[in-house]
Amino acid sequence: QLQLVESGGGLVQPGGSLRLSCAASGFALGAYAIGWFRQAPGKEREGVSCITSGDGHKYYADSVKGRFTISRDNAKNTVYLQMNNLKPEDTAVYYCARAVYCAGLREYDYWGQGTQVTVSS
Repeated sequence: QLQLVESGGGLVQPGGSLRLSCAASGFALGAYAIGWFRQAPGKEREGVSCITSGDGHKYYADSVKGRFTISRDNAKNTVYLQMNNLKPEDTAVYYCARAVYCAGLREYDYWGQGTQVTVSS
C-alpha cells in the first residue's frame, strides 16, 4: 500500500528546532520529487521545500531559506525537513507529498496525513 507518513512535529519555543520526517512505503521515494507543504488555520496550503529525484536538487520558499534544510535518505526511504530558528509564523500543519517533478501543488498525487508544528513561548 502506497503511503507517506509524517512525524516529528510538536511544540517548540521561538528560535528552537525540529526535524520532520516523511517515511514512504509502497514505492521508492528516491524515484520521485518530494515536497513539504504547510497549512496554517484560515490560510491556504503553501509550499515550503522540495527535493527532486535523481540529483536531489533542492528548492525552498523565501520565507524559510537559510532556516530549513530538506534532505533524503534513500536507504531509509525517508525525506527530512530540518527546521531551525523557528518563528511563530511557522506554526502550521506540515505535509509531505509526492510528485514527478517539484512543481505546483496540483502536481502532487499522494499526501501524508500531516504533523502539527507549533512555535510559541
